[in-house]
Amino acid sequence: MQQRVQKCQRFRQQRDEARRAVAQKEVELARQREQLCELQDRLRELEAENRRLTAVPCRLPDDPPLESHKYGLRMICLAINLARVVGLRPSERALKVFWEWLGIEQSLPDWTTIRTWLMRLGVAILEEPLEAVDDRVWMVDHSNQIGPEKVLVVLGVRASQLPPPGETLQHKDVRVLMVQPGTHWKREDMALVYDQLAERCGPPRAVLCDGAVELREGAANLKNGHGHTIVVQDFKHKAAIFLKSLLEHCPRFAEFNTAMGKTRSAIQQTEMSYLTPPSQKPKARFMNLGPTLEWASAISWLLDHPEAESRRGIAAERLEEKLGWLRSFAAELVTWHECQQVVNAGLRFINEQGLSRGAAERLRAILDVTAKNAVSQQLADRLVGFVAATEAELQVGERLPMSTEILESTFALYKQLEGQHSKGGFTALLAGFAALLKPATEKSVRRAFSKVSVKRVREWAKTNLGTTLTSKRQALYTEFRSATEITTAI
Repeated sequence: MQQRVQKCQRFRQQRDEARRAVAQKEVELARQREQLCELQDRLRELEAENRRLTAVPCRLPDDPPLESHKYGLRMICLAINLARVVGLRPSERALKVFWEWLGIEQSLPDWTTIRTWLMRLGVAILEEPLEAVDDRVWMVDHSNQIGPEKVLVVLGVRASQLPPPGETLQHKDVRVLMVQPGTHWKREDMALVYDQLAERCGPPRAVLCDGAVELREGAANLKNGHGHTIVVQDFKHKAAIFLKSLLEHCPRFAEFNTAMGKTRSAIQQTEMSYLTPPSQKPKARFMNLGPTLEWASAISWLLDHPEAESRRGIAAERLEEKLGWLRSFAAELVTWHECQQVVNAGLRFINEQGLSRGAAERLRAILDVTAKNAVSQQLADRLVGFVAATEAELQVGERLPMSTEILESTFALYKQLEGQHSKGGFTALLAGFAALLKPATEKSVRRAFSKVSVKRVREWAKTNLGTTLTSKRQALYTEFRSATEITTAI
């Protein structure tokens, strides 16, 4: 009996505990339901706020139209800077994509308008007055596309404003002094152009060029506060000349190039197309030897590593048949690669340190680390001697640039802007060349547009370009169509 009573008491105790637990759960459930209601209310508020915000169109910064223009300075600068980076037609498409994404309905400039803006800014930069200083260096070179016409471009940088040692020249450090198309560029032509530029901005301390006779000797009569203007030859071009003299008449190098040409024809349309050697530039082979030697080194490694993933799908016999000839050039490739390393090390030094008294000695210390064989040591000796002879013309404490790579990259910017038309002859777009080096700003655009009109751009193009190749081609087709229409009608 007593056991039953105890058992009942235990059950009652368990029942009471269960009831208390249920009560606690009900309280917790009520609290959670209340929180859920609050969260649902907050969600509805946020959704309403989101609908309110999205209903309001995106607001762009104020950009009132420039006087006598449809667009403001912000839009003009944006369009020009986009064109500098991605090109003219792509800049128009990019603007449309972003404006659609922002949900903005607004008239946008087309690529021809952007082109005109860029040309106005470029002509304004070319016609800006220049102060006469005695430490300016002219970087001079020609560029041609098709036909006899070449464009002379002169960049200017002050020796006192060069980047510190260890840093290379950037586009922002230089400015375009002249863009001059022409078909005759003999010594006397260059001398006349140099004199005209000297009248505008004073004679230079130095003329830096690639060594072309007309560019060097045309500067012979220039005089400045230091006496005669010195002529500095570009290090990269000189290195290519030295490299050419060492390798051009080497029978093994000729055999290598012949074999490489045959290999390109043999595999470029096969499953081995990704192993095709790089194309060489006939006029600048020794300035662009690096990619060829890197390809040869990569293929030589591939031949010696049958487990390489890059060989998958190619039979060992076929790889040997088409590319095994490289094995016979193993020793020569070591020598040639070392020569290229000497050139690279020298160019890096010149780009970062420039030319100054003692540069040859410092260059020697760098090249001695790389030049191990007789050929590369001979190349290093020539490069050091070249720098030593040039630095002897400098004053104590003077430092000048000795590389035209910044000028070459400027030509590349222009060709990128031209796009597929870069091989079709120079056009009026050349007027915008000077605007490619630095971003357009509201200040620069306002100043440029106040001085250079669309009419002035047309005058510049007519004076400097005359009838362009493109215009002549269009005139031919127009004349042809008119003649054939008349013949057909008769």
